[in-house]
Amino acid sequence: MASVILSRSRRKRLEQGHPWIFSNEIETIEGEAQPGELVEILNHQRKYLATGYYNPKSQISVRVVSYRPLEEMDEAFFTRRFKECLQLRERFVEEKAYRLVYGEADFLPGLVVDRFGDVLVIQVLTLGMDLRREQIVKALVQVIQPIGIYERSDVSVREMEGLEQIKEPLYGTCPRHVTVMENGLIISVDIEEGQKTGYFFDQRENRASIEPLMTGWGARSGITLQEVAGDTDETRLVPFNSKGKEVTFPYWDGATVLECFSHTGSFTLHACKYGAKKVTCLDISAHAIESAKANVELNGFGERVEFVVADAFDYLREQVKGVDERKVRAQASESKADTSVPMTAAGGRTWDVVILDPPAFAKTKSAVKGATRGYKDINLHGMKLVNEGGYLVTASCSYHMRPELFLETILDAAADAGKVLRLVEWRAAGKDHPQILGVEEGHYLKFAVFEVRSKTNL
Repeated sequence: MASVILSRSRRKRLEQGHPWIFSNEIETIEGEAQPGELVEILNHQRKYLATGYYNPKSQISVRVVSYRPLEEMDEAFFTRRFKECLQLRERFVEEKAYRLVYGEADFLPGLVVDRFGDVLVIQVLTLGMDLRREQIVKALVQVIQPIGIYERSDVSVREMEGLEQIKEPLYGTCPRHVTVMENGLIISVDIEEGQKTGYFFDQRENRASIEPLMTGWGARSGITLQEVAGDTDETRLVPFNSKGKEVTFPYWDGATVLECFSHTGSFTLHACKYGAKKVTCLDISAHAIESAKANVELNGFGERVEFVVADAFDYLREQVKGVDERKVRAQASESKADTSVPMTAAGGRTWDVVILDPPAFAKTKSAVKGATRGYKDINLHGMKLVNEGGYLVTASCSYHMRPELFLETILDAAADAGKVLRLVEWRAAGKDHPQILGVEEGHYLKFAVFEVRSKTNL
């Protein structure tokens, strides 16, 4: 086995658990290091540090798979690793729908496996893993015993490894649509045409965390609970509106919710489950909205959800424009001015809870500046559409958008909007997306819940 000798001046990231060796950290290579094959990693004193697979075409020249000598990544190796992955997920996730293998965090860099019940979807991202596809599949079959394994390696990062994009079934029967449970909800996933592997498991716990936001809004509409005598001597609490009429709509206490970048409508489903009165589900993709519609119907929430196919940036701006125009017209009405002229803006709606879960705006470090503008834009307009004392739920899955920068960007947006935000929830990815301490690249997801107040009301 060839040996990679690291330079004396490198940062000691490897010793702190980081599994990547960059090309500029290598002093020399002893022996014939073949692309995709294992190499031993030694420090400048020739002391053994780890074993990883090598690819001279990639900027990340070596990816560590073991911290003790390893002869081969054979079927037995993958079987052992997959059993460890399964043990962790079964400890923390009740349902059989989760990220089973999370690359570097599961000591399997370049490999992602998502479990959808009896069907697995894999992404093979690096040459080292691509050469061992057969061993990977055999080991997955042995450990999980799925009915089918589908590959979604149709991602551009493979090209950086000198590989072509691939999308095809690998084993057994792979239906295009699979149905799983998440937090008690039925989710239908398109594993062939959905984004990435078809679904984003990393927000599972975050989606459940919105439960406290979904009820407690009826009083704002003038609805109160009053004791009413029943057929027996017992009384019951009945909701009445401000005109003294009984309210029969069962979700009278629920929030109005806007979910932007909905994809399969996962936040919409959770909002309905937890008692939302009305949800607006928005995505620019008609395919995504059709998926969301199917999931809403599967769970019996159809009467409470409206669907919008639109660009979120344009939609938010149009609603804010309408809100601003209504304020101007209200002031004009007080001064006896003519308000008979029709409004020019089509928007003007507001919600109790606005949810922003966009795709990654910054996929590279050079894209951070533009991404910051994008995050500020949607959060600025989003918080303007939150009813006074309501909540902004916002996320970023861009690794390069560091947590402090994300919060600073939202703070700038709040200042421009004349809002004061109170942070009531700060979260990261779920337990099926573990993070190795020292590997900052794993800390990509930021999720925050803010109460939104206007300075003029404080």
